[in-house]
Amino acid sequence: MNRNILIVTGDGGESYEALYAYHRFLEEGDKPVIAAPSKRALNLVIHDFEPGWDTYIERKGYGLEANLTFEEVAVEDYEAIVLLGGRAPEYLRNNRKLLNIVREFHNSGKWVFAICHGVQILVTAGLAQGNCMTAYEHVRAEIEMGGGKYDTAQAVRDKNIVTAQTWQSHPEFYREVFACLKEKEKQSQEAVAGANY
Repeated sequence: MNRNILIVTGDGGESYEALYAYHRFLEEGDKPVIAAPSKRALNLVIHDFEPGWDTYIERKGYGLEANLTFEEVAVEDYEAIVLLGGRAPEYLRNNRKLLNIVREFHNSGKWVFAICHGVQILVTAGLAQGNCMTAYEHVRAEIEMGGGKYDTAQAVRDKNIVTAQTWQSHPEFYREVFACLKEKEKQSQEAVAGANY
């Protein structure tokens, strides 16, 4: 396969989502590249629920090294972008360079994948408008205010955007992610075969 996949996170990003994505793409033979505001070891977190709390709690999670900064990203080098959740998207969505990267992926017809709070970046980039999306339930209002339609499914595909609710949606999300990547690969192979005919 050897596809280059850009994974976006930062300090406060969801540890399980980051490690799962990184290992899952490696397992498929792809090359996952972690992009963040700066190149260094990231401070990732674990969000979970405890009785007596009205919202999730946060604990320190396993870390991960960022391979490159947003300034160093060349969209043409990647097949897809993955926007992870956790607390990182609440500040990453204010990074103009990242918003331009996400729009460039979308406008060039490349796959845009987002899970949990990662959808906040899509909304800020203006990509909720006219699209059906899912996300952590507390992001629903942002999707709807951004002109999108919220769906309660674990994973939702609308054109070249795939979204998922939380890390509990990994099975549904990654089934859809790899179906999309294989679909694009098949189209590329058919185009090459047609050109050689």
